[in-house]
Amino acid sequence: MAAPPPPPGRPAAGFPNVPLLQPSQALTLWHTVLVSGLNRALPDLTTRQFALFLEVYLAPPPHTVRGLAKTLNMSKPAVTRAVDRLEKLEFVRRKTDEQDKRSVLVQRSVKGSVFLREFADMASDASRRLGGS
Repeated sequence: MAAPPPPPGRPAAGFPNVPLLQPSQALTLWHTVLVSGLNRALPDLTTRQFALFLEVYLAPPPHTVRGLAKTLNMSKPAVTRAVDRLEKLEFVRRKTDEQDKRSVLVQRSVKGSVFLREFADMASDASRRLGGS
């Protein structure tokens, strides 16, 4: 059984200097980041596409369609559609796995890294504004 989360205002596990947000604060933060993305005309990603994108960028490679489907609890066709969209935006690229020619690797791209950095900066800025610091 997982340990209960620390009380609001106490540090979150794994992030000792980051206090937990109240649910309303978390929603306000998420809303602020999304609106900021819209104002900057960033590409519109679905929740599945964004979750897959973050998995590729935040989890260590290699990433295959089969592995992403299992990790994200998505069907392989849904992963393929998400990768299609992310590849069209040039946020990821496909590459044949040299170890297993039947398998395709989903890899990071420079354009995707730039997008992720911009999104992370928006989240960080919104968090600072929310915290008043």
